[in-house]
Amino acid sequence: MVVIDASKCIGCGKCAKDCIAQIIEIKNKKAHAAGECILCGHCVAVCPCDAVSIPEYDMDEVELYNKETFHLDPRAVLHTIKFRRSIRDYRQIPVEQEKLEQILQAGRYTATSKNNQDCHFLFVQKDLNQLKTMVWGYIDQITPAKSSEISRDLLPYVAFNRRRKSDPADDYLFRNAPIVIFITSDWKLDAGLAAQNMELMAVSQGLGMLYNGYLARIADDNKVLKAWLGIEGKTIKACMLLGYPNVTYARTAPRKPANVIWK
Repeated sequence: MVVIDASKCIGCGKCAKDCIAQIIEIKNKKAHAAGECILCGHCVAVCPCDAVSIPEYDMDEVELYNKETFHLDPRAVLHTIKFRRSIRDYRQIPVEQEKLEQILQAGRYTATSKNNQDCHFLFVQKDLNQLKTMVWGYIDQITPAKSSEISRDLLPYVAFNRRRKSDPADDYLFRNAPIVIFITSDWKLDAGLAAQNMELMAVSQGLGMLYNGYLARIADDNKVLKAWLGIEGKTIKACMLLGYPNVTYARTAPRKPANVIWK
């Protein structure tokens, strides 16, 4: 629910104007809220006198806008986006918890459909070996004895598993990354949007990521693994490998011309 402190409210109407649910109105020069609310927090953010709060949230996390520090240089932003690379070779060192917390916050504060905030974030670092054991064990379990009976969807995993068994150092599915991140969501775009923001935060910290669709699919198919992760009944929509890159890129990579229509 939205709570408005009448002693602070100046009746400017900014909260009412910006309310997507249209549940705020001005009466007797004061804002009043009543009705169904999606708790988007726009009223809190737009209020010039700190008169609005949402008790369901931790209001101590709310930050004041500071034009001195809130500045994104368009050239720097574009350079960062162009310079990021999908990392497939990682240094074998752990990632600091402080950096992981910042990456989490980047995902947590990403926009979600209807402000559902439904994404669940799972960081696997300490128990990574157990995760790998469960993934490879499941692939062994569902692989038919006869090669002719292997489905097309399973073929890549069978190939990955054969490579691993012939050369234990060939960690093609996990790329020797020290951390695996899963994001679950019941909404179409939310996990992808969160993953993109998390990657940009990781890049700013000197880390690298690789979106891993193969691992996302095989993990989502494994009910035992999902129970171990604590996400029974949820859908894994995104999976990323994370760590310090063991490769250095000297320049951005070329791209095809933009497929764009201007009208």
